[in-house]
Amino acid sequence: MHRMLEVEKADVADTPPPEGEPTVPLDPQDAAFFALHGERELIERDLTLAQQRQRYGTDDADIQQARLLEKSLLKDLDRVMTLIRAAEYKRQPGARRW
Repeated sequence: MHRMLEVEKADVADTPPPEGEPTVPLDPQDAAFFALHGERELIERDLTLAQQRQRYGTDDADIQQARLLEKSLLKDLDRVMTLIRAAEYKRQPGARRW
């Protein structure tokens, strides 16, 4: 299973800032936008690892499992990128609300 599930369960408001760092209230839309980018980053890392397992793996079963994981991760990445593009559009001044 890949790490995307960790991001889905994470709540930005539940994570306190590190000691000594100034706290700036984060708009909920900004927090969701940043969470999407965090999820994208985790998916991209897992995707890289799956591709490396395919390229450098020696066990046929592991290589096949990495192919299946890659396919799933690409779907997840497409979904997250679509959400990011929509969020970026909404952040533009004068963006139309459908």
